[in-house]
Amino acid sequence: MKIKIKIKIILSLFILLLSNAVYSETILVKKQHFTIEDFTTVSGTTLPKVDIGWESYGKLNKNKDNVILITHYFSGTSHAAGKYKADDALAGYWDALIGPGKAIDTNKYFVISSDTLVNANWHDPNVITTGPASINPKTNKPYGLDFPVVTITDFVEVQKRLLDSLGINKLHAVIGASMGSFQALEWAVRYPEQVERLVHVIGAATMDAWTVSALEKWAMPIRLDKNWRQGNYYNKERPLAGLTATLLNITQDAMHPLIYNASFPNFEVLDDGALQDIRTLPKVNQVLEARALAKAKLQDANHVLYLVRASQLFTAGRSANLTDALKKVQAKTLLLPATNDLLLRPENVRKMDSIMDELGKEVTISEIAGGWGHLNGLFSIAPKAQQISEFLAN
Repeated sequence: MKIKIKIKIILSLFILLLSNAVYSETILVKKQHFTIEDFTTVSGTTLPKVDIGWESYGKLNKNKDNVILITHYFSGTSHAAGKYKADDALAGYWDALIGPGKAIDTNKYFVISSDTLVNANWHDPNVITTGPASINPKTNKPYGLDFPVVTITDFVEVQKRLLDSLGINKLHAVIGASMGSFQALEWAVRYPEQVERLVHVIGAATMDAWTVSALEKWAMPIRLDKNWRQGNYYNKERPLAGLTATLLNITQDAMHPLIYNASFPNFEVLDDGALQDIRTLPKVNQVLEARALAKAKLQDANHVLYLVRASQLFTAGRSANLTDALKKVQAKTLLLPATNDLLLRPENVRKMDSIMDELGKEVTISEIAGGWGHLNGLFSIAPKAQQISEFLAN
């Protein structure tokens, strides 16, 4: 049994390395800026101004009907593929799928992605977003918790305003992973006549009690940080300790124990430092905390809280009845849950598949294998490339 597990881990890592090698050529992309005036949220508040960043790959055809919208995951950005500069260390998160000749072929399709409202990565110079850290024009100070609660529907409405500005009223496909799958499904439910295909990766159709509670575990360390100050920490010391703890929780929830443990091959449970002083973290936790802190410095704690709430409130079409919501979907649908996902569990997507099948929808489900758990949707997606390509072509 142990040998089989090790083989699976090695195979998963090999596939990841192979996909990076095969798709080593990346395209150069430019971040663009879009502004909306007087945007009213689902919660009923009108924001005088909303700014988001976006990027695109490939060319928009004359009929503007070759468009694929990519909707990003919780801690992600619009940077789905390519590089901003040739010497960037990393390409966009789905560079293995998006580009010339790849599954989402930019020789055929105009691929577009935008930063969400309240994007977590406020301090990343390549992110443009509006949220609690933005200046409230009424006070000339950051909104803080005066910023309205926003929903997945609001994210979709901002994207729609962007596409409208470009004269795009038909989507060849909407594709998203994790929180991006929420947005992709919301597009298919809210604007069924505009969405021809839906690719729903490592996602869900509605939140359940377990998931809402699990997400609150992400918010709690921020709320408990003394520097959070009920969200009023701007121009003061930031709640980095709480945000770091939040990111540690997110990482552990998103990774399956197989890969998590395999990433520490030299782990030793006997730790002299931890034995001698309760204030000394075990070595493995010191490494993880350093990584999380580096990431936390690019993010805003309030923005993360707002993303948690948007996710907690998600249900397709903002409907109390999932079947009624899924009745509205006209798009041909490909569901790609991860078999060992412990965060957004595959049984919930299997239920979605069953409901859509009973409704007579054109739906296919194909589970992603691999040892990454939830992160299979990012790191083990290459074996699904051919299936995605054929789905988009037919």
